[in-house]
Amino acid sequence: MPHVFEPAASGRSRCRGCGRALEKGEVRFGEHLPNPFADGTEMTLWFHPMCAAYKRPEAILEALDAAPAGDREALEKTARASLAQQRLPRVDGIERARGQATCRQCREPIQRGEWRIKLVFFEEGRFNPSGFIHLSCRNAYFEGSDVAGRALHFSPDLTEAERDELATRLAP
Repeated sequence: MPHVFEPAASGRSRCRGCGRALEKGEVRFGEHLPNPFADGTEMTLWFHPMCAAYKRPEAILEALDAAPAGDREALEKTARASLAQQRLPRVDGIERARGQATCRQCREPIQRGEWRIKLVFFEEGRFNPSGFIHLSCRNAYFEGSDVAGRALHFSPDLTEAERDELATRLAP
């Protein structure tokens, strides 16, 4: 069964990319995958279309012809940028460090209160936490790719002041 774009039938499902609700009637993207828990069956992972373009670019590009006409260009541009660097789909937001963590790039501790980029891996139909990196290590880890838009996209709880600060700090 091919991947689909369709309006959400109810407001009960959540986006697998950002965790926010998919409101009733809102266009959502469904990625069909083999179900790892039941042989011979499929499961559908629901996403906001832009969340899928950031985190599941291959699937979005496969189904791009079925995308709403006004969104196709932005979805394709975002998905192709995500495919350009294999680590970009790992970005899961940005936050202040709450405890001690080690940067995946430089292996140095990330101090409490310091900004860090959250990372995830997609395995067996789900996104699993995979660590953090310093803001200062982002260019080395992502090989110079711009992560500002995607990091802020997956950080909806930031205040406007925090977004402004981060936009300045993440500027190329």
